[in-house]
Amino acid sequence: MSEPYAHAAESPEARRTALFTVLGQVPPGKVVTYGQLAELAGLGRAARWVGRVLGQLPADSRLPWHRVVGAGGRLSLAASTPSGDEQRARLRAEGVEVSNNRVGIARHGWRPMEHSG
Repeated sequence: MSEPYAHAAESPEARRTALFTVLGQVPPGKVVTYGQLAELAGLGRAARWVGRVLGQLPADSRLPWHRVVGAGGRLSLAASTPSGDEQRARLRAEGVEVSNNRVGIARHGWRPMEHSG
């Protein structure tokens, strides 16, 4: 498979579609950073935009938003908040170790090229 998302169209809807398509491919037990997700979706250095879009997802979204973390594996959703607690619970349920508000990128980071053919 060549790079299907390397040139995301410029409309906001096309950008969101590219983002959601890549996010939907992150497997259970793996995490991706906001910046990596933006890059894989062909959106360049749009990590903050990714965070804003994910923050606007409806509560019943089936996208694995909980698998997106900050640079270096830092969890950006505060502990002891409903969304932060949910993210930590979902990650732990998938076998992702959370320690000191971080996940180990070396162990749990998603590397899509390793999983494709």
